[in-house]
Amino acid sequence: MATVKQVLAGISTSGKRNRKLLLSISGCLLLVAAVIGIVAGVNSRHRGRNSDVSTITPATHAVLKSSCSSTRYPDLCYSAVAAVPGAFAGLATQKDVIEASLNITTVAVAHNFFAIGKLLRKRSKSLTTREKRAVRDCLETIDVTLDDLREAARDLSSYPSSAKSLTQHADDLKTLMSAAMTNQETCLDGFSHEDADRRVRESLAEGQVHVEKMCSNALAMIKNMTDADMEVERMAAAHRKMLKEEERVQGDESGWPQWLSAGDRRLLQSTAVTPDVVVAADGSGTHKTISAAVAAAPEKSSKRYVIRIKAGVYRENVEVSKKKTNLMFIGDGRTNTIVTGSRSVKGGYTTFESATVAVVGERFLARDITFQNTAGASNHQAVALRVGADLSAFYQCDILAYQDTLYVHSNRQFFVNCFIAGTVDFIFGNAAAVLQDCDIHARKPNSGQKNMVTAQGRTDPNQNTGIVIQKCRIAATSDLQPVKGSFPTYLGRPWKLYSRTVIMQSSISDVIDPVGWHEWDRTFALDTLYYGEYQNTGAGAGTSKRVQWKGFKVITSAAEAQGFTAASFIGGGSWLSSTGFPFSLTL
Repeated sequence: MATVKQVLAGISTSGKRNRKLLLSISGCLLLVAAVIGIVAGVNSRHRGRNSDVSTITPATHAVLKSSCSSTRYPDLCYSAVAAVPGAFAGLATQKDVIEASLNITTVAVAHNFFAIGKLLRKRSKSLTTREKRAVRDCLETIDVTLDDLREAARDLSSYPSSAKSLTQHADDLKTLMSAAMTNQETCLDGFSHEDADRRVRESLAEGQVHVEKMCSNALAMIKNMTDADMEVERMAAAHRKMLKEEERVQGDESGWPQWLSAGDRRLLQSTAVTPDVVVAADGSGTHKTISAAVAAAPEKSSKRYVIRIKAGVYRENVEVSKKKTNLMFIGDGRTNTIVTGSRSVKGGYTTFESATVAVVGERFLARDITFQNTAGASNHQAVALRVGADLSAFYQCDILAYQDTLYVHSNRQFFVNCFIAGTVDFIFGNAAAVLQDCDIHARKPNSGQKNMVTAQGRTDPNQNTGIVIQKCRIAATSDLQPVKGSFPTYLGRPWKLYSRTVIMQSSISDVIDPVGWHEWDRTFALDTLYYGEYQNTGAGAGTSKRVQWKGFKVITSAAEAQGFTAASFIGGGSWLSSTGFPFSLTL
């Protein structure tokens, strides 16, 4: 079996990043070993209570069967738990079944890590540079997945908790499992650019798909359990007439989230934010590069750490890892502070790695900055900004590129008063993302190309993900405007089977084709997607000629539209006030 060092020895495209990833994966595999030990210990205790582990009581059998019946893959749900010696003896509730499923999934993720080691031993000399980068993407997503599963197990153990409302607790759990599923897709997507890539993909697909299905089952059981509990809570709240307040405020009595310190509250309430460090290319600050400032920031911080980035053009690729939490970037204005890069798929990178700025550490904030990728329309996917940071927000930022400009990869995100421009699928990914009061402009693509504003990547109907564009302005850039008749532009197309996008209360110009939406590949996902439009205005907002797909609808119910507001869709009532950015929680 491959060791961590043997696996990473097969990747030589970025030594510094490999060393960082080596330490991270090593720690995660220690976690896996600990989980396996815990599972073994639990089973040992169960055997102590029940000497005949092969005996399945009607009660435990019923709990497992009932829990698995709510999943998309019930046979896998049942057999995966039943295959663990002594597992039945510990099952008394649906929560027990979910906990067992999470532990088994964690072990399966570790197996995928070793499968990558096997791949590298067999094919290291024949892998292309991009394939090696795709392998590295897989290792990074394995690392994040293990953290997601660990956090989900910890959250589940305290469920229900008096520290959180049921709604917030449920949303946290669903977000973690949705992100874990997205990570499996991201790994495989890195091997989708050429025929040779696809052959490598086939060798990893079985393990990745298995983990994704296990995550799907855990997500379905979590949704089933929490939905039932919330229904009981709603009925009780109706009698107490407190439901409205419960939904509005999910922090403490002041409306701030409980994790935010009193000092941070005062800081964010003030108009001036004092930076911890200053980045200036001319040497007048504490750091010359943004990457250096990020590297110097504390890890796993619960206190806001502010990095002021002075006016200038910063030609670098910046990564904010999952360990760098609570960071805030403040620029000198979106036209003055520009972070720019030119990585692209045609240049040998994966879509995931092409990002000029990639953010994973939770509670990240940015304002008054431009994120840019200048690879151009001919170099295929080239991301300006990739975000996988939970509870992240962006204010007065420009996000500029061509194909795949903004990668809303995973978790809960918010964008307000931003300018986003691109061509093909230029807002894409599988986060729960809300964009408010933004200018979203299609630009002139290559000859023969069509513009797609969105390409949302939900793979499971239970994922709490989607792209919501509310109170925005969808139009054309100055280079596209005079030739817009030659380049059809659409609101989106379904990247994955359960793609979900809602455009509401926005101004849509005539740059958008009257049919509104475009297929991905013939009839793929047309029945399973959810594309909605609600109370939009402008020359391109008419719905009389829209597509007639089963999954498309013109939303007429305010109650249905309310489900896609910042309050409901990303739980904004519990955290957006801490950003200091403007926002609207309702319609």
